Amino acid sequence: MSFTTVLFDLDGTLTDPFEGITRSIQHALEKMGADVPDGKDLHWCIGPPLWDSFEVLLNTSDRSDLDLAVAHYRERYTVTGLYENTLIDGIPDVLASLGTAALDLHVCTSKPHAYAGKIVDHFEMMPHFGKVYGSELDGQRSRKAELIAHILEEEGLSANETVMIGDRKHDLIGANANGVAGIGVLWGYGSREELEAERPVLVAEKPADISTFLGAGA
Repeated sequence: MSFTTVLFDLDGTLTDPFEGITRSIQHALEKMGADVPDGKDLHWCIGPPLWDSFEVLLNTSDRSDLDLAVAHYRERYTVTGLYENTLIDGIPDVLASLGTAALDLHVCTSKPHAYAGKIVDHFEMMPHFGKVYGSELDGQRSRKAELIAHILEEEGLSANETVMIGDRKHDLIGANANGVAGIGVLWGYGSREELEAERPVLVAEKPADISTFLGAGA
């Protein structure tokens, strides 16, 4: 396979956002008068759109309730949670190696692009990426299939020359829906079983595996 463009998920792939996301979810649940689970029981919320997670946590599909929960989440996340985050070891080397190999890189995240850009910039990754693509604040394009289709169109990309890298099945489902190759990573929040079920071209155990697979060295 020969790729020209690489799309990277953000949460769980480039950075570990566990503390910021789970604490902000707890804040929202408390504001909603709902049961507040321990942070360790909220790891599954990292990756899917927020509305999907709150639908389960609040046991409701009422859009007004879900929108309110997301608003409460953002009260904390936009001020504090955004930066309760750590860069995955080895990621800067991977980004540098892929750039040296003349691959075009973009961020493809369900997180609103307004927040995602701040995180990418905070960790000094922005020079490696052409653009940070994310959802809109109202949830539009929060599903990876829709977002990847948008990126392919915006950038004029060929699906068979593009690869999507992420830690959850949602990343790979979105890739498959668009005829894009998928790479799953094991340092995030998806299990090997979850990732392999979506038939990725690679399940990477460490960041350097990505560089090796894409012909960019270690």
